[in-house]
Amino acid sequence: MCRLHVVTGKGGTGKTTVAAALALALAHRGRRTLLVEVEGRQGIAELFRTEQLPYEERKIAVARGGGEVYALAIDAERALLDYLQMFYKLGGAGRALKRIGAVDFATTIAPGLRDVLLTGKACEAVRRRDGQRPVYDAVVMDAPPTGRIARFLGVNEEVAGLARVGPVHNQAQAVMRVLKSHETAVHMVTLLEEMPVQETVDGVAELRAAGLPVGALVVNMVRPARVGPEQLAAAARTPAELAGALSHAGLGGAERAEQLVGPLLALGGENAQRVALEGEQRAELAATGLPRYELPLLGDGVELAGLYRLAAELQSRLSEAEAAGGHGAAFGARRTPGEEGPDE
Repeated sequence: MCRLHVVTGKGGTGKTTVAAALALALAHRGRRTLLVEVEGRQGIAELFRTEQLPYEERKIAVARGGGEVYALAIDAERALLDYLQMFYKLGGAGRALKRIGAVDFATTIAPGLRDVLLTGKACEAVRRRDGQRPVYDAVVMDAPPTGRIARFLGVNEEVAGLARVGPVHNQAQAVMRVLKSHETAVHMVTLLEEMPVQETVDGVAELRAAGLPVGALVVNMVRPARVGPEQLAAAARTPAELAGALSHAGLGGAERAEQLVGPLLALGGENAQRVALEGEQRAELAATGLPRYELPLLGDGVELAGLYRLAAELQSRLSEAEAAGGHGAAFGARRTPGEEGPDE
């Protein structure tokens, strides 16, 4: 069962919104989820209309069905202090290092170290248990953008290779065991536009090459199909045919109908072009062989009510997947890198 859901996507695709909606969806039936932020933008706090998240796990929402969503903004400096105390018992010395700026210096000049700390903290939350059961049923990470995700998740493997023995090596290996296990899935958020789709396809290939588990593709902000194939075909009529049809429908006389023809043909052409482009982008995504889920464009923006609406959309997919029970059906079901599968 997947318990760590890593959500990534090109900037502007709404990956933070999708991560938050997924955390709400996974908290159904009284479950508990943890929503983790690693980029320091406080986007989660803004979405949930709450104060800035501290470096501690805080309950921020109740999902439909009574589940709970907790959130954590991981701070690299604080995570390093925890790391020093956990493995080297340097709590007091670590605080002294922070006072002189050494901790900030280390996490700034060594981005690889920063990524190790961030991923390590998230994986610790996945492994943490309260007696016989996990503290969290699922952990959702609002991760860095698609272009950096393979490097971000794979940095522990590099660290484990550099440090052959000792606590650093053991910690890095433990993190990679979680990240490459059936417990983890990397979901990619995109739009039905050429650049985000291309970056998504490239990201899928990069993750598979690194041996990291790819979960589902989430197509966000999908505009409703306002016209069907018949209406699109009608828009391709000649101006004279369209003017005659308008006049026949009672939209003024012949002169008025002719005035409407130009704007209507322009709108019809633009819509037909957009539909064709979206069809091409769906085909590109389908070629990855991954499950694909589409979320609607919210006309009023993503207020809290809209966030719960998106969560309900994802929740319905979770329920369908649980009912289907087949390989690759569940949201985030792990696929072996390079494995083919039917499109959703």
